[in-house]
Amino acid sequence: MRNKLLALALLSISATIQAETVFVSLEKDNALAIVDPIEGKLLKTVPIGQRPRGLALSSDNKFLFVATSDDNTIRMLDAETLKELAKLPSGKDPETFALSPNGEKLYVSNEDDSLVTVIDVASKKAIHEIKVGVEPEGITVSPDNQWLISASETTNMVHWIDTKTNAIVENTLVDPRPRAVNFTADSQQLWVTSEMSGTVMVLDAKTKQPIKTIKLEVDGVTFDKIQPVGVVIDKERKRAYVALGPANRVAVINAQTYQLEKTLLVGQRVWNLAFSPDQKRLYTTNGTSNDMSIIDLESQTVTKSVGVGSYPWGVAVKP
Repeated sequence: MRNKLLALALLSISATIQAETVFVSLEKDNALAIVDPIEGKLLKTVPIGQRPRGLALSSDNKFLFVATSDDNTIRMLDAETLKELAKLPSGKDPETFALSPNGEKLYVSNEDDSLVTVIDVASKKAIHEIKVGVEPEGITVSPDNQWLISASETTNMVHWIDTKTNAIVENTLVDPRPRAVNFTADSQQLWVTSEMSGTVMVLDAKTKQPIKTIKLEVDGVTFDKIQPVGVVIDKERKRAYVALGPANRVAVINAQTYQLEKTLLVGQRVWNLAFSPDQKRLYTTNGTSNDMSIIDLESQTVTKSVGVGSYPWGVAVKP
């Protein structure tokens, strides 16, 4: 009886683990890759629309949102069946977007028009446009839903936008060409990657001013190849992870001391990053090697590369 119960428990654990799914947008295949990260294999690819890039799951994991840039829309899918439920009016050439923590609003960067489009998810309508700096791309909402952040690549600024009023409250100058922005889980810090300067800036959410600039270096890699893009910070604020683009590395940063601990060699032209739900693994999209890397965060090692298709860009993980 004891052995039977143990077997059932192991089966239950295995089923729970196997349920994890990684979605990867394939910019040149016009498709989504569906990956089993536990088995480390590509399950299938699904046609999705023209030039898919940004991805996000709703907080309840029921819906998957995909920016199909050349279709000028955000596609809303059933996250289980991948059936398309709606096309949301995103404005021109959506690339990156952010969902509010409550799932009610979706904020889209419109790079060509220097705008952020605000979409009401329930009504599936665009309800507001926010004028921001030149070439907005990086975008995020604080976990406490107080701040919407838009990073303007050419203006070299992050805009602090009040989510209640959709008004810009403050602008913070950052290093050249800010690409990605992300808050810590407690909403107290904003981390900003700057592609042209090879830096990450940490901003205090209360003062809206930088408290640390981290210069990123990789032994044997020239400065011009160190181009920070995607950034994520673990929920306990122990470490931050930064995709370094054509340096083909992920930087591991101590989020308390702001020291660069190490870099991990992944695939070519690493773009974006996402944690597994339990934050035991990190997944990267590697644009020009056409694969994703799986990083074990306990050992801080890259354990597997999975071929996914042409030019993987965005990544989202469903438990």
